[in-house]
Amino acid sequence: MPDLRIQQPDGDATFKDWQNVHNVIIPTHVLSLDEVRERAQRNHLEIAYLDNDLVGCSTVRPPAEGTRTATVIARVLAVHRRRGFGEELYARGLNRAWELGAEAIETVVLSSNEDGLRFALKHGFVETERYLLPGDTIPWIDLRLS
Repeated sequence: MPDLRIQQPDGDATFKDWQNVHNVIIPTHVLSLDEVRERAQRNHLEIAYLDNDLVGCSTVRPPAEGTRTATVIARVLAVHRRRGFGEELYARGLNRAWELGAEAIETVVLSSNEDGLRFALKHGFVETERYLLPGDTIPWIDLRLS
């Protein structure tokens, strides 16, 4: 497998790349650049490239105050799927969650993202809840690593 270059976004160009992947994969919840910058203050974000091609991004939400549960989300653009890149992003995110003190791992997938749901289930996640956010028409699926 070719080597991925994975890094934390560190300026407008990489924040825009992270934003692009997020917004393509989650078109029902488009984020502004300011929202991405704000997320980077409270979550661990990474962006992945193959040479200069944008491949994907990830988010690790640290355990919330009083909990030991972190959320790990790996996103890979459709053209780069089924090549092991999601595995690499997910493994890095999982390791980061453990480093942050997580004892349990969750993820969330938009129900229309069949590839993402299949990936989560393949990696041992079990569905815990489906719900609609106000104004949404496509359900979200919360999953927990069993």
